[in-house]
Amino acid sequence: MPLCSTGRVARPGEFWDVVAVTAADAEQALAYRQQLAEKLSRRELPLGVRYHVFVDPPGPKIGNGGSTLHVLRCLEDLYGDKWTSFIVLLIHSGGYSQRLPNASALGKIFTALPFGNPIYQMLELKLAMYIDFPSHMKPGILITCSDDIELYSTGVTETITFDKPGFTALAHPSDLTVGTTHGVFVLDPSSFSGRGGLEYTSCHHFLHKPDIETMRQCGAVCLRGNCSQLSSSRDHNDSEMDSECVYTDSIFYIDHSIAKQLLTFYKQMGTLCCEIDAYGDFLQALGPGATQDYIKNTSNVTTEESQLVEVRQKLYSLLKGTALNVIVLNNSKFYHIGTTQEYLFHFTSDSKLKFELDLLSVAFSISSDKAKTLDQSTSIIQSILEPGCFVGPGSIIEYSRIGPEVSVGRSSIISGSYINLKVDIPSNCFLSSLSVKINNQVKYVSMVFSVEDDLKKSVKLLSDIHSLQFFGVSLLECLDLWGIEVSDQLFSNESTRLGLWTARIFPVCSTLSESVRLSLQMLNSVQHMSAFKLNGFKLLSVEEMLTYKDVEDMLKFRKQIYDEIRLQR
Repeated sequence: MPLCSTGRVARPGEFWDVVAVTAADAEQALAYRQQLAEKLSRRELPLGVRYHVFVDPPGPKIGNGGSTLHVLRCLEDLYGDKWTSFIVLLIHSGGYSQRLPNASALGKIFTALPFGNPIYQMLELKLAMYIDFPSHMKPGILITCSDDIELYSTGVTETITFDKPGFTALAHPSDLTVGTTHGVFVLDPSSFSGRGGLEYTSCHHFLHKPDIETMRQCGAVCLRGNCSQLSSSRDHNDSEMDSECVYTDSIFYIDHSIAKQLLTFYKQMGTLCCEIDAYGDFLQALGPGATQDYIKNTSNVTTEESQLVEVRQKLYSLLKGTALNVIVLNNSKFYHIGTTQEYLFHFTSDSKLKFELDLLSVAFSISSDKAKTLDQSTSIIQSILEPGCFVGPGSIIEYSRIGPEVSVGRSSIISGSYINLKVDIPSNCFLSSLSVKINNQVKYVSMVFSVEDDLKKSVKLLSDIHSLQFFGVSLLECLDLWGIEVSDQLFSNESTRLGLWTARIFPVCSTLSESVRLSLQMLNSVQHMSAFKLNGFKLLSVEEMLTYKDVEDMLKFRKQIYDEIRLQR
C-alpha cells in the first residue's frame, strides 16, 4: 500500500490541511513531536501539511470525546476563523496503552508494522489508508483512533465521499459478538438494501456496545447472505454466507457546522471533569430513533463521574435530530491492534490482515541464515539478530538487538531491548526496555510480564493484592521471592489503584543489557520458585517508567539499529 505523497509537498485539495494527533500529557506530546520531526526530516511523510500534537488539558481524564472538543478549541486558537475551511484528520492517540505496553512509551500511533523499507508505523498506514478521502471531502474533521486498521474494496466507479451535513460514519459487516464491543448502526431499512460493495444510507439510531438481545430487539441484525463479501477478507462457506451480521463503526466525519456547535458547547462547559466517549456520547444522540435511555447507563464507563450524566444530557439536547449518514462498506474488514493478543495474532499467525497487507516475517532487519528463526510465523521488525540466536514461532522482535546465545520461546514480544547474555526467554513472555532520566542521568529499566497478564486490573486494598497475577503466579508470592516488602510504598499511584501497572518492581540499571538481565532473572525466579533478592536496587513501576522516560535516548538506540541495517543493505 504505497503512501504516494511521501516526501513530496502535497498540492492544495489533494491531502489533509491538518493532521492532528492527541496526547495524554506533556511527556507523551514531547515524544510524539520528536518522532514526527524525525519522520519529516527523513521525508517519510507528505510535506506541506500542518502536523500538530495537541495535549489534553491537565486534570481529570476527558476521554476521546473530550479530546475531540479540546482539539477544536486548539485549532481555533491557532488559526482563528480560518480553521473552518480546513480538511482535518484527527487521530486519537492519548492513551497509555496498558494492554499493549510496548507502545506505551512512544505511542500507539508510532507502533511498528512488519512491512516497508524503512518500516511503516501506524501513522503512515493511516495516511495511506485514507489517501483518497481528502479530495472527496468537504471541509470538516475525520476522527479515527490510533490502533485500528480499516481495509475495504469498492468498485472502479465507486468513491467514498464525505459531503453531507452532520455526521458521516463508515460501517463494516461484523459478527454479532464483535458488535458487543463496538458501536452498532440500526440502519434505516427503507434506504438500505445490503447489496453491492458500497452503499450510502442513513442510521435510525446508534447502539454503543449493545448485548445481542438488544441488537435483535432494535432491528440491527442482518443476514450476511444479503451482503457482498470480499473473498480475501474471509474464508467462507455457505453457512457463514447465510449467517447473521451487524454493521459496526470505525471512523466518522463531522462537517464544520457541527464542529462549531460542539466547540461552542465546550466553551460553555468551561472545564470538563469527566470522560466523554466520541462514539458512545456523540453518536448515540443522533438519528430519528435516538432516545435518552443511554444517558444514565454507565455500565461501559470506566469511572462514573457525577458530571457525566449532566454532560450527556446537554450533548443529547445539542445533537438531537442531527443526521447520522452511514457509508456501508460490505467488502471491508475492521482490525483492532490494541492488545498483546491482537498484536501477536495479526502479525504472526495466519491472519487475514497479514495476507491483505502482505506483512513480512523479517522487515527491515538483519537476520543471517545462522540466526535460527523457525518459520514464517515470526515477525522481526527493525532488529538485528546475531548468528546463533533462536526465535520461536509466533514471536515478535522489534527495535532490538538479540545476541548469539539467546533463545526466545513461542508467542513472545521483545521490544527496544539489547540481549547479549546466554538466556532462554520463556514462551508468552513480554519484555520491553525503556531509557529513563533520573536526576539528569540516563538509566535503563526493562519491564517483563506474561503476554496474558492484565496490567489494567487493580485492587483498592493492600490486603487484596494476592488476587493480582504475574506470569500466572500471585503477585504476593512473587514479592516474597524478590524480597520486596508489602507496604504503602510498594505502589506508585497515590490513589487506590494498586496493580501491575503501578507496582514498583523493576530495577533501575546503568546499562540497557543489565536491565534486561535483571528483569529476566526476576522472571526466572518466579518460574522456578527460587529467591532473587532486589534489595538495594531503585525500583520503578511501569507508570513511573513512563513519567521518567527519556525519549531522545530511546530514539537514539533505534537510530543506531536503523543506521546499521541501512549500512548492511
